[in-house]
Amino acid sequence: MARKKRRFEQLEAAASAPQEKKTYVDPLQSRVVPRVERVGERLAGKGRTILYAIGALILLGLIAFFVLRSLNKTSSAAQAALGKAIDTSQAQVTDAPQPPTSTDKTYKTEQDRANAAIQQFQQVIDQYGGAAGEKAKYFIAVNELFTDRAKAIQDLEQLANGSSDNAKLAKFALAQTRVEDNRLDDALALYQELAAMDDPIIAKDTINFQIAQIYEKQGKKDQAVDAYLNIAKTAAEAKDPDGKPARMSQTAQDAKKKVQELAPDRAKEIPEQEPSSPFGE
Repeated sequence: MARKKRRFEQLEAAASAPQEKKTYVDPLQSRVVPRVERVGERLAGKGRTILYAIGALILLGLIAFFVLRSLNKTSSAAQAALGKAIDTSQAQVTDAPQPPTSTDKTYKTEQDRANAAIQQFQQVIDQYGGAAGEKAKYFIAVNELFTDRAKAIQDLEQLANGSSDNAKLAKFALAQTRVEDNRLDDALALYQELAAMDDPIIAKDTINFQIAQIYEKQGKKDQAVDAYLNIAKTAAEAKDPDGKPARMSQTAQDAKKKVQELAPDRAKEIPEQEPSSPFGE
C-alpha cells in the first residue's frame, strides 16, 4: 500500500492565471510522499479508513492541477474564492498548538477540514457559478469522501457522465473508490476507458500503473508484468528534445521496480539509462 500513499500538492497558485493546456505528468507520485505517509501513520490500525482517506487525498491533488489549466475564462473574484477553498481543503491537520505568529489555519481532523472546505466550495457555486462552480462541484464530491462516502460516490457517478474534463477526473476518482471497495472489474473498466482517451487529463502512465495494479490484485501476473513493463520500457527509451535519454518519471521507476520484483528475467528488457553528466554534457 506504500505506493498508494500519495498526498495532494500545495497549490500556491490556485487562483493565478492558468498555464497552457497540457496533460499533467504524474502529480500523484512526485514531491508528495512524506506528507501522505504521515497521514497513513495517523490512520494506522483503522482498516479501510486508511484506504478511503488516502484515496481522497489523491483526488484532491488531481483537481488542484486541473484548476490551473481551466480557469482562463473565470473572473478573478471567482478564482480567488476557489483558491481560498482549495487552500482550506489542503490545510494542515493537527491538534498541536501553533506558534503565536502563525497565520495558517489548521484543523484537528480530516473531517473538520473537509466540512469547512465543502462550505466554501458551495459558496463558490452559489455566488459565481460558471467554470469555477463546476470545479467546485468536483471538489465537494472529493471532500465528501471524508464526511459522507456514500454521497460522495453518488455525486462522482453523476459527474462522471460525459466527456468533459470534470467527467474525466470524476471517472478517475470513481475508479479509485471502486478499487477501495474491491470492485476491481468496475475499476478496471473505468481506467481502461480513460486510457483509451486522447487527453484523459491524468497522465497515461498513472492510469496504466493503476491498471497494472488491478491485474496484480486479480492474480493476473503476466498481464500485470506486461503493463508495468510497457510503462518502464517506454520511459527508458524516451528521448528529450536534445536526443538524450529523458528522465524517467516516478511512476516509470515504480513500474520498473515492479517488473524486477515480479519477473526479474523480463526486467532485462528495460534499457538501462546512462547516468547524466554532472556538467550537463
